[in-house]
Amino acid sequence: MTSRFLILHGWQNHRPEAHWQHWLADRLTELGHHVTYPQLPDPDDPSLEVWLSELTRHLDGLRGEGERVVLAHSASAVLWLHAVSRGLVKDGAVDRVLLVAPPSASVLVRHPEVAEFAPPALDFTLPAATRLVAGDDDQYCPEGAREVFGAPLGIPTDLLPGAAHLDLDAGYGSWPAVLEWCLDEAATITARPA
Repeated sequence: MTSRFLILHGWQNHRPEAHWQHWLADRLTELGHHVTYPQLPDPDDPSLEVWLSELTRHLDGLRGEGERVVLAHSASAVLWLHAVSRGLVKDGAVDRVLLVAPPSASVLVRHPEVAEFAPPALDFTLPAATRLVAGDDDQYCPEGAREVFGAPLGIPTDLLPGAAHLDLDAGYGSWPAVLEWCLDEAATITARPA
């Protein structure tokens, strides 16, 4: 059955073709799935309110037959948490979510362009099965993704050794394990082969 995927990029990401998200969107489309991979407005100096509006609009586009899956990287992982904390994501709106390498508040507040993206209080219940994957050495979350996000939200967390921010600088172009997870939520998310 065809699934519907919404792939959301992070700060300063202009959707380069070599990035794993672009690679993933292409593979899923080739397999016949419905994929939305939008360029969010002003990625170098984003507005949280504008991105929340875009997220809500694109969530509406996931309606229809098949499983609905959201994959959010970096600032968009935190964007997702803001949307949930504000009640913008209703129960049943999506079936599962993968949060990839969310940055911590300590890093975001040091950059005026994204300071408003600092995570909200994590005192809410997520509306869908959610999984977190991050590098065990992510410079954008020096406190550790499991400690900052995984434990407070009570979600399974995969820490990938030496994967940094799971971006192009860390070598994440093609990433077969994330494609496998998209096709089967029980798949193990592993680091990209060297």
